[in-house]
Amino acid sequence: MLEGKKIIVVMPAYNAARTLEKTVQDIPPGLADEIILCDDSSSDNTVEIARKLNLTVIIHKTNRGYGAAQKTCYAAALKNGADVIAMVHPDCQYDPRVLNAAAQFIILDICDIVIGSRIRTRRETLRGGMPIYKYISNRFLTIIENIGLGQNLGDFHSGFRVYRREVFQNIHYLDNSDDFIFDTELLAQAAYKDYRIGDIPVPTRYFSEASSIDFKRSLIYGLGCLVVTFKYLAQKSGIWKPRLFSDASTPRRQDKII
Repeated sequence: MLEGKKIIVVMPAYNAARTLEKTVQDIPPGLADEIILCDDSSSDNTVEIARKLNLTVIIHKTNRGYGAAQKTCYAAALKNGADVIAMVHPDCQYDPRVLNAAAQFIILDICDIVIGSRIRTRRETLRGGMPIYKYISNRFLTIIENIGLGQNLGDFHSGFRVYRREVFQNIHYLDNSDDFIFDTELLAQAAYKDYRIGDIPVPTRYFSEASSIDFKRSLIYGLGCLVVTFKYLAQKSGIWKPRLFSDASTPRRQDKII
C-alpha cells in the first residue's frame, strides 16, 4: 500500500527459478500488497519457489506466450482490486528497487503509465550488456514509434511498466497478441486513448539467466512494431479503423482469460 493505493506487482514467468527469489527480494519492502505470478508452463521449479515466497500463483497448463501471461496477470490484479499494477520480469533483468519512484508518478496523477527506460546513455547501456544489434534496433524502432505515436519515450521496449488501473478498464487488452508484440499494442492503444505515458531510468542487467529472444524473433518483433505504428496512424487519419483501437468500457473475454 502506498498513500492509500493498493499496489499489485505482477510477474509473467517462464523458467525463472534461478532468478525469482532475488527479484522478489529487491522489491521495496511494504510496497506491494500482493505479488501475482503467472507461470507459463515452465519446465523448472518456478512454481514451487513462487509458492515458497508466498506469491499468488496462477498456472498456464500449456505455454501460451509472454503476452498471454501478462493478460492473466492483469485480469487477476484487476479482480483483486489493484489501483496500481506494476509489471516486473522475474528474471532480475530490470531492477525493481525503483518501483516506489515509478508508482509515485501514478499516485501523484502525473502519469497513467510509467516505463522503465534502459537507455540513459549509449555507453551505460552497452556496458550493461545489451547486444549491439538490439541497441541499434531499439533506437531505430523507438524513434519511429515516438514520431508515429506522438510520444517522447526513451525506450519503447522495456519490460518494466507501471499502470493506473483505469488503463486496462478502457482498452481491449485481452484481444491483443499472446506474443511479445502485446507490449507495443498496449502502448499504442494507450496513446490513442490519450493516456499520459512517461518514463524513468531503470538499471538493467544482462546475463545468461536473463530472458531474451533470438535474432530471428527480434526481427519479427521489430516488423510487428512497425505494423502497429502504421495501424495507429491509419486509425488517427481515418483511412482505416483497425480492431486494435476499437472502443471499450470494459475488456472483452475477461471471463475466459484465466
